[in-house]
Amino acid sequence: MHSETTALETSTAPPRSIDEPPYEVGAWDLSELLPDATDEVVGARLDAIEALVADFEKARPRLESGVEPGELLEILERYERIHAAMDMVAGYASLWFSSDTQSRTAIAFRNRIRGVLTKQHNRILFFSLWWKSLDEDEAARLLPEAPDQADRRRHLEELRRFTPYTLDEKSEQIINIKNADGIDAVVTLYSMLTNRMEFELEVDGEKRVLAEEEMRANFFSTDPDLRERTYRELFRAYERDSNVLAQIYANRVRDWSSEYVELRGFKSPIAVRNLSNDISDRAIETMLDVVERNSSMFQEYFRLKSGWLGMETTRRCDIYAPLATTAPQIPYADAVSDVLETFRDFDPRLAGLAERVFKEGHIDSELRKGKRSGAFCATVLPRFTPWVMVNYTGRVRDVSTLAHELGHAVHSMLAEHH
Repeated sequence: MHSETTALETSTAPPRSIDEPPYEVGAWDLSELLPDATDEVVGARLDAIEALVADFEKARPRLESGVEPGELLEILERYERIHAAMDMVAGYASLWFSSDTQSRTAIAFRNRIRGVLTKQHNRILFFSLWWKSLDEDEAARLLPEAPDQADRRRHLEELRRFTPYTLDEKSEQIINIKNADGIDAVVTLYSMLTNRMEFELEVDGEKRVLAEEEMRANFFSTDPDLRERTYRELFRAYERDSNVLAQIYANRVRDWSSEYVELRGFKSPIAVRNLSNDISDRAIETMLDVVERNSSMFQEYFRLKSGWLGMETTRRCDIYAPLATTAPQIPYADAVSDVLETFRDFDPRLAGLAERVFKEGHIDSELRKGKRSGAFCATVLPRFTPWVMVNYTGRVRDVSTLAHELGHAVHSMLAEHH
């Protein structure tokens, strides 16, 4: 897939079958989320979301005049349907952009969806604000108690944890718009800038132009000279755009602090993540303190590693150096088979769930110009098999990365009944 690939070309490749080995690197299939990105199809989806939102807005007077638990449940179910419809088009837009950060059509589509959905979110924002505004007794009275409503109860309880940091409706709407047109756009620019970079490096006597993911694979090379030259070339390319990248980073940090610490009242930037992860600040502070007090163990490891590598000291470019004297290239088909077999040895169900990712074409594994670097697993909705992105270069590290991301997918599928 290249920079001018259309959404239709991105999403409608037939799913690969686990019954048709060997496994081959390729792009993922997004057609479960959206058959294609034509104006007709997208317009119909957005019209359907508009109808759901307009109907939901009629519930506002009912909330303000007081509701019974049964009424709240019915309203909450409608609220979920809106979010599910939004998540499908937003998920498509995000995954398409990740697969080609240089595609003008993908970027334009993502911007369009982000703009429309931000306005729709602002129109239904009243529900969560109303729920967080209730006193404890009223909220307790309305919480669903039936066992089959445990997920909805959990969701409502989680919303209320953010009550102390919630602003008035108009302020929340302004922040949503600011994020969509401001800092989110800045982060998109960062992805576009860094994923277009190309690097020149001599490998095995041949000068090559490499993408960043191919460069990073050399971090694990057994050749110390290649590791050093790789780092220097990466730093050279990033240095070229250092002023722009530094501004993006600085603005991201300031935006986070301005919104969450100054406006919302969190005691620290990390407290935002802690609350989202349902982990106490004290637990994280304790962990960080223990790690800091035991940093000598980390330092001792690298002193030992320097000796094992036959070096006086470990350079930055040697941090990931393997202790093995050879670094074999592992074909993708072998990597997939090895990972699935390892899962199967642990539990056949684990392998069966991981196989779904391949069977349904939900993995993007090939190296392409413009594709986002790194790896991730994305769960769009519980009813869909997660989508997994890796950039497979044939290193041993890539095999463990593949297993890692498939582990996230299995975790998600085991929770798909929620």
